[in-house]
Amino acid sequence: MSKNLTLSIKQEFFDKILAGTKKIESREIRPNSNTKYCEVDKDGYILTYEDDSIIPRHYDTITFLTGAYTGTRPRMVVEVKGAEIFEVEDENGDLITYEHEGETYNTAFIDYHLGEILEKP
Repeated sequence: MSKNLTLSIKQEFFDKILAGTKKIESREIRPNSNTKYCEVDKDGYILTYEDDSIIPRHYDTITFLTGAYTGTRPRMVVEVKGAEIFEVEDENGDLITYEHEGETYNTAFIDYHLGEILEKP
């Protein structure tokens, strides 16, 4: 069974993916979205590889939606060729952190490498 991620996207970027000029979709990973983008254990802790890099959650496709959040929205389904997560460092190579509800988190992003458009609007 294939796994699909659904994301809302601005019309400008929707059009670029449709035209084939945008091949990577990036998203910031926040505490409320880490289970969407990262592999986690049964207790909700993010899983890492042996080198401590974060394991991205696997998706086969992404459904992109654009337009108003009411009624039928333009959509397309795109193949995911791969994903990688990177934590953001400052100019000294130190991880950039932020506070959320009393906890400290590393700033991180996920890049989805997009492939073939499987369903067009």
